[in-house]
Amino acid sequence: MQGSGISNQPFLSYRESVHAKALAQGNASAAVCTDCHNSHDILPASNPQSPIAKANIPATCGKCHRSETSEFVQSIHGMAVARGVSRSPVCTDCHGIHDIKAPTNQHTATVAMATDTCAGCHEGVTLTQEFGVPGERVSSYKDSYHGLASKLGSKVVANCASCHGVHKILPSSDPRSMISANNLPQTCGQCHIGAGANFAKGKIHLMSGLVSENGGQDVGSAGTRIVRWIYLPLIVLVIGGMFVHNGLIWGRKIVAKKRQERSIVRLSANQRAQHWLLLTSFIVLVLTGFALQYPESWFAWLLGSEYLRRIIHRVAAVVMLVVGAYHIVYLGVTKEGQLWVSDMLPKLKDIRDVIGNFGYYLGASKTKPKIARFGYPEKAEYWAVIWGTIIMGLTGLMIWFKLGLFSFLPRWAIDIALAIHFYEAVLATLAIIVWHFYAVIFDPDVYPVNFAFLDGRVSEELYKEEHELAYEKMKTPARVEESDSEETPRKSD
Repeated sequence: MQGSGISNQPFLSYRESVHAKALAQGNASAAVCTDCHNSHDILPASNPQSPIAKANIPATCGKCHRSETSEFVQSIHGMAVARGVSRSPVCTDCHGIHDIKAPTNQHTATVAMATDTCAGCHEGVTLTQEFGVPGERVSSYKDSYHGLASKLGSKVVANCASCHGVHKILPSSDPRSMISANNLPQTCGQCHIGAGANFAKGKIHLMSGLVSENGGQDVGSAGTRIVRWIYLPLIVLVIGGMFVHNGLIWGRKIVAKKRQERSIVRLSANQRAQHWLLLTSFIVLVLTGFALQYPESWFAWLLGSEYLRRIIHRVAAVVMLVVGAYHIVYLGVTKEGQLWVSDMLPKLKDIRDVIGNFGYYLGASKTKPKIARFGYPEKAEYWAVIWGTIIMGLTGLMIWFKLGLFSFLPRWAIDIALAIHFYEAVLATLAIIVWHFYAVIFDPDVYPVNFAFLDGRVSEELYKEEHELAYEKMKTPARVEESDSEETPRKSD
């Protein structure tokens, strides 16, 4: 209730519980507030006489759940509670207090049981230091066959309760325990029909040490560790040797290909400088941007603190915006830039080239269209870069200066700008990988890389293959073509 200091959250949580739902379905025996808290003599949980004091919770729940409570008091948890061990769990530690879900609830029974519920006590080292209870139980489970199957979405794979039980959880030294040596074949046999004594040998929770929990040799852990000792150096040596071997061959072939005659000037020094600034700023923006979006990722860790990532991201953004502004000036005031715009403008021939290329590569046509200085792939990518730079620049500035230049905007406008900024970044990154990298790296005609980004030159053979119309015009300058407006590339001396 507002202003009273009393929260209505317990009531709202109770409404979502299995008790409230049972009550709504007409079960008059379902627990309500007074069944746990009493009617008039309501005491806080800190009072030892309260029915919701930790030590009294099993008895409180036992008023309805007699068989479960009977099993619990015999368990290692129940006996620890009876001895006054405050760290030992009771009903509410596993099931919750008000928002109690049915045991058949998929999330509660499978996902939380194998991670959150048991991990609260059995993953850290607190119990290990105080009571000698082994830690890392959940992480070692996740590394096991069962844990990996659970990660892959299995709904029937064993979790903690499948092997240890639910309420009557006992240590492996107790002959009544589901994980005692004599009972393990039956426990494993619940899922693995026909499992015998040999099948049950070994540890589910493989640890890094060579000694098992009872002080003896744990063959599975020891064997796993020995295999790790053998294979890690082996992997480094074998794969490292392969990498060095193939790297030497690849490097020599790169040098040889770069030395091949490449006489066609494709990019001027000015254009290459713009490309390099765009390339480096884009890569830095992608890495830092996704690191900021996913701060828990490994590459975020490699890029340092969030503050440093923000600084680097903004510096790269400024570089890209300055390059973009310069490019606009370059297009407007230089002859080279004006010819670039003229040749980059979409034309009806680009549509015919798209249709012709599909026809040729699908086998419907025996000839492919002749492409001018810039074909539709380059034009599509160029105008996409222009569009993306404007969108990313504008939304980035809105986010950066939301309390300054854009303080007149409502908060929801910044939220929308954030969404556009993120998804445009995803689109741009994937487009570069799938479209641009194919054209300059993975295309068999240019693999391992098109060296034009370094010195601006391509071979006559490649230029004729990719831009036959421009090549013919270069060879016969007096010839009048449909693409008369397009610049004729220079052939270097």
